[in-house]
Amino acid sequence: MDNGGFRAMLLSISNQLDGETLSNLKFLCKEDIGKKKLEKINKGIELFECLIDRAEIGPDNTELLRSLLTRVGQTALIQIIDDYERGSTANAYGLDAREREKIDLATEVIAEQVGRNWKKVGRKLGLNDTKLDSIEDKHSRDLEEQVRDLIREWMKIQRENARVEILIKALRDCRQNYTADLVVKKLQDEGL
Repeated sequence: MDNGGFRAMLLSISNQLDGETLSNLKFLCKEDIGKKKLEKINKGIELFECLIDRAEIGPDNTELLRSLLTRVGQTALIQIIDDYERGSTANAYGLDAREREKIDLATEVIAEQVGRNWKKVGRKLGLNDTKLDSIEDKHSRDLEEQVRDLIREWMKIQRENARVEILIKALRDCRQNYTADLVVKKLQDEGL
């Protein structure tokens, strides 16, 4: 993901933090950053820069930031992160338009069909349990959105190497052959 967009997203969050919320965030980060350094921080963006310097957060790693905002009761600000990530995946990491279209069609079929076994598919795609749990928490009441987010996260990892064939293989490895067959059929029907 682009670094400029990431910093713009952090600045947007920082601008919406009041003094009490910033104090609470600093308290939660005291072990990661250290008390002396935290005393000098007066803005959220300064705190975020420290976390970037320590590789705790980055353009492809927003999990700690999400967790911190949740813990201080600022879940509404997580929408800013979601918007940033949606915009960053829109460029599909160098995928050609045809492959992106294939993955988008596959995503719709998979989201409708996979159901509660989506985490098993996610593991086959290489996502760790922490990431899968985060997806589940983010969309706790929407199974289809969990699956869509799973595929977005997989695309972040794969970048230009993301291929619909990898999705189909993961489905087959998880004995989701019916869903894999539906994906293949949908792609054939669309001439892809």
